[in-house]
Amino acid sequence: MTIKTAMVLAAGFGKRMRPITEMIPKPLVPVLGVPMLESIIAKLRTAGIQKIVVNGFYLKEQIQSFVEAYDDSMIVFSEEHEILETGGGVTQALPLLGDDAFVVVNGDVCWLDGADAAIKRLMNFWNPDVMDALLLVHPRSKAYGYEGAGDFFLENDQKLTRRGEAITAPYVYAGIQTLHPKLFVGSSQGAFSLNEIFDKALVADRLYGLEHDGEWFHVGTPEGLREVEGLLQNMLPAASKFNGT
Repeated sequence: MTIKTAMVLAAGFGKRMRPITEMIPKPLVPVLGVPMLESIIAKLRTAGIQKIVVNGFYLKEQIQSFVEAYDDSMIVFSEEHEILETGGGVTQALPLLGDDAFVVVNGDVCWLDGADAAIKRLMNFWNPDVMDALLLVHPRSKAYGYEGAGDFFLENDQKLTRRGEAITAPYVYAGIQTLHPKLFVGSSQGAFSLNEIFDKALVADRLYGLEHDGEWFHVGTPEGLREVEGLLQNMLPAASKFNGT
């Protein structure tokens, strides 16, 4: 099947990025002069996505204005009147996303594509016969700026398992995924994390992963932002891929 719809999660507070995010929502923070949200939308368009839903809560007027500046009826704003977290935000937007599988991208993800575009690879790998959720994951050892313990193990059959009680896991969730709306059946209308959706797919043995074959950057703090910009500049001309060009 061809995936035509995507959602960008842009409602969060970005607390660790303060003081930058006291005046601007994190998805609009520029990396190499380009807002992260702009780069993500460009990459979604390049991958063939036709409709893009962007949610907003914190400083949502700025997100809404940014979306409306595209003057494109296929880029839609989903306003939140309370913080719904990632799972709740997607649940509220389901009427805009439709009945088929869709891509979801965190609004503060920074990455460089490998030989092929990551979003396109994810869409092409999607198999609704066996999958309810397909997450892009990145090797923890190669994740720039990431200091956590990792999130998943990626098995030989491409299925994902949680880190659980292990000290570390080799893969980090990269903030890009394909989900089927049936995972949200029975979900509450309030705030909850997409981790609950991942666990639902895991229990059903339908949670899969795809390893990212390019570069991936964790932008968590102002210092981290400066580090990422320096890394990207050193990687030129590959950095042009960051902006979807």
